[in-house]
Amino acid sequence: MTLAVEIAEARPRVIAALATRFRDLDTAEDAFAAACEALLAQGQQAPDNVAGWLYRVALRKAVDTKRKAGRERAASEAAAIMSEQHTIITLPDPIPDERLKLLFVCCHPALAPEARVAMALKVVCGTEVEDIARAFAVSVPTMYQRITRAKAKIAAANIPFELPHRREWPSRIASVLGALEVSYLQTYGPEEGADRSGVAADVLSLAQMLCELLPDDSEAKGFCALLLITGARLPARLDDDGAMVPLSRQDTSRWDHAMIEQGRILLDEAALVNRPGPYQVLAAIQLTHSARLAGGEVNWEAIAELYDALLVMRPGPIVAINRSLAVAEVEGAAAGLETLDAIDVSRLTEHRPLCVARARLLEKSGKAAAAKAMVEKALAADPPPPEKLFLERWRDRISAV
Repeated sequence: MTLAVEIAEARPRVIAALATRFRDLDTAEDAFAAACEALLAQGQQAPDNVAGWLYRVALRKAVDTKRKAGRERAASEAAAIMSEQHTIITLPDPIPDERLKLLFVCCHPALAPEARVAMALKVVCGTEVEDIARAFAVSVPTMYQRITRAKAKIAAANIPFELPHRREWPSRIASVLGALEVSYLQTYGPEEGADRSGVAADVLSLAQMLCELLPDDSEAKGFCALLLITGARLPARLDDDGAMVPLSRQDTSRWDHAMIEQGRILLDEAALVNRPGPYQVLAAIQLTHSARLAGGEVNWEAIAELYDALLVMRPGPIVAINRSLAVAEVEGAAAGLETLDAIDVSRLTEHRPLCVARARLLEKSGKAAAAKAMVEKALAADPPPPEKLFLERWRDRISAV
């Protein structure tokens, strides 16, 4: 694991611990950034425990900052905390895990809904503002302003850095799950060669923690099941050349069977609560695809029906595009194309998924030239390297026919 990856994986826990201690998000982020600079500037071998090293240094940086600002009393209190933590950090797992607490702070009802997820992603998960802006289809300056205003509101409203009472959890869980979902999707990001499995594991860890804390929340279980089932396929997602492998062609022997079974069990537990939601439906769709694991056929009728339900719960063009592909499997390519043509794509932030879906259905209809044109259009949309390689091979295959 590279030092950059270790720093990225340490960030959520260190920031959460610092923010909870100092009750100040900016102080936590600034101190962590200063500690990272110190680590990179020392030019020596990385410490064995990067997270612990960063936490110690960031804690001291924060105390120094407060002292320089003339807050002797606060610095004295922080120094006492640091002294206390110094004893703790000698233990094998020294940093208090305050991530969940901070997640609930960032998802406080006093914040605008669109700001809660953005805040949680930035502060807790360490997602770059550029990535958050892209995910929410807004400009980077707009997202910076949104996050800055949210931080100011937390400070002005004196929102406590404490885990809220259990009765308040349901009102915040949707934003928390939304933040974790977008963060998890970053693990499929375009950064070539980047191993982001640590980020995926971190999000899964938080989701499992939510399931333990909220055993009656069916959507928390559904979300965790979704992560387990999709995460089980990550080893088969790319071929030896780094090209994306579509789900239908993945080598199921490379799937993590135990993770899929864990997901199935969680989904069964969620069903007992009898409060269906979009995460449970998404997980059910992915579990249905897993029938190939036992050599079975994928039940496309069931998948199409699940997409019908999902379109009601979470309407949007991406869900509609995926539904059209399921319809094509059940009723034929022409029906799929007809369904695709009926979709309102005005809300699409980029049209690559639509081009890929149309190319697939056109090829299935025997319209090779039109399919090739759609693949080239998708290639022109600057796809991530694994998808680009897959699309180039697809285009070449069509051309060779």
